[in-house]
Amino acid sequence: MKAALVHEYKQPLQITDVDRPAPAEDEVLIEIEACGVCHSDLHLAEGDWPQFKRLIKMPFIPGHEVVGRVSEKGSAVEHLSIGDRVGVAWLHWSCGECELCREGLENLCPKQSITGASVDGGFAQFIKAKASHALKVPDSLSSEEAAPLFCAGVTVYRAIKKAGIKPGQRVAIFGIGGLGHLAVQIAKAFGAQVIAIDVTDEKLEFARSLGAEKTINATTTDPAKELRSTGGAHVAVVTIGSKAAYNSAFSSIRSAGSLVVVGFPSEDISFPAIMMREMKILSAATGTRQDVAEVLEMAADGKIRCQVETRQLDEINEILEDMRRGRITGRVVLKFK
Repeated sequence: MKAALVHEYKQPLQITDVDRPAPAEDEVLIEIEACGVCHSDLHLAEGDWPQFKRLIKMPFIPGHEVVGRVSEKGSAVEHLSIGDRVGVAWLHWSCGECELCREGLENLCPKQSITGASVDGGFAQFIKAKASHALKVPDSLSSEEAAPLFCAGVTVYRAIKKAGIKPGQRVAIFGIGGLGHLAVQIAKAFGAQVIAIDVTDEKLEFARSLGAEKTINATTTDPAKELRSTGGAHVAVVTIGSKAAYNSAFSSIRSAGSLVVVGFPSEDISFPAIMMREMKILSAATGTRQDVAEVLEMAADGKIRCQVETRQLDEINEILEDMRRGRITGRVVLKFK
């Protein structure tokens, strides 16, 4: 099968033929129809996250937003059938037995394996997955629009859900890109008054089309000053890894508000005088299978929709370069078949 592999950090991915994987008794083999390209794939390929290097097998096939059809299954798999359309997320496997798993926090399982890092991912024609962690995709969603929900969608959803947003509260979304445009829709679905912040008018116009009630261009207006003039944000969701965005978001939040960390910060960040303002800082490490199921249901009900651009596997290095330069609006999805 054809696949794109990382052989060395900070080098172009190599597109080559590799052996098709064979599923074990508790696994399924999936013929891939679509795989989203996530900013995490770029970070993994660049070796940007030292804390993950011990989990990465080298060489590896990236890709953890995978949708396709079951083409083979192991002898122990009973709940999935050949031809079922399923999706695979970042969480390839969790033990189900540790303290965190028993508490419903399988996404934090210390024994977990990661799709597209510790096991080969979806930048390929086929992928094998644990049947227990392959989730059926609703018929009303195309494979291309469903794929990004398995990481971008579930990460933003879990983060916003943890913030406990109440109807009518002011929620500021910093960065209207692949994560941010989903955050606008999810916060809106929770009944929030959404304020979108970005540095380009094009993305702000996009946010308005998705339901943002107010937009702020950070190149011409100080978001913190503007938001504080109306009482401050109850919740600020930062979907980009910019230190400047985090600093601005922190300053925009009202006392007793929440800062939600979604975009992975590229530098160390600090927040002064947090104790005196009774603020909360929350984050999300992708999500659980239940979170994924809830996001898919929201999308199937028409409450959220991911803007996708489909491209081919042969273009993967160009896609990653576009990502480095911030030239992508929404999400890019590799389309197979």
